[in-house]
Amino acid sequence: MSGVQGADGAVRDPGLQPARTRLAWRRTTLSCTVAAVLAVKTVLHGGVGPLGIVAAALCLGVWLGFLRVAHRRITGLALHEAAPPRLSRRAAATAALCTVALAVFAAALVV
Repeated sequence: MSGVQGADGAVRDPGLQPARTRLAWRRTTLSCTVAAVLAVKTVLHGGVGPLGIVAAALCLGVWLGFLRVAHRRITGLALHEAAPPRLSRRAAATAALCTVALAVFAAALVV
């Protein structure tokens, strides 16, 4: 049986899973980028008031936070392809919180 020995001593066959995970992070980052760009476009061309400007600024801040988490995860997966490190609870919570917050702030711009 071919594979890579993990930290716990078990033989692990990673297959294409690290590559799929990297691609999923990239797709999610692209989706967040599109949401943030549309929020800014709405503010610039929609005549939104001060609350809309604050919502767009919050969208950009949340997007930057998610971008940081995603970049660290993508880099970690690329560097340790055979046995990538686990995503910490803090990073997972940050990514989830950023995603939900971006959706809420973007929805606030539409309503």
